[in-house]
Amino acid sequence: MTRIIPLLVAILVASSLAPQPVMSSDAVIELLRLEVPATQRQVWLAAEQRTWQPWLEDQDGFLGRDLYWDPQLQQGVLLIRWNSHDQWKAITPEAVEQVQQRFDATVRSALGQSESSEPRSPFPLVMEGELIVQRLPGDD
Repeated sequence: MTRIIPLLVAILVASSLAPQPVMSSDAVIELLRLEVPATQRQVWLAAEQRTWQPWLEDQDGFLGRDLYWDPQLQQGVLLIRWNSHDQWKAITPEAVEQVQQRFDATVRSALGQSESSEPRSPFPLVMEGELIVQRLPGDD
């Protein structure tokens, strides 16, 4: 019996330190990186404000976002905060594509480009991912 108690304590300690699976109800941050040349940074910001921002504000679970510009890589970095992974992923790819098309048209108009002049997005996506919010022990 005296051997079992230390073993049980060790198992409990090990399981409390093991990485916990991400729950789909946990807050999540969508991470996007876009090619944004320095000369077009203000165009990017204006298009974000006119297209993505109002649309995002209407989405269930949207908490806010932060936009950054990396001058070394010439990239826009977006951190979009969602209340839960499920709410974020409930948005259909078709809905996102509609907003992306409006964004691209807004950018092309500001740059004096025609729709057919460039088939790809004026600010192409370089990277996308997600970040899981971490809390320090005791910070509940």
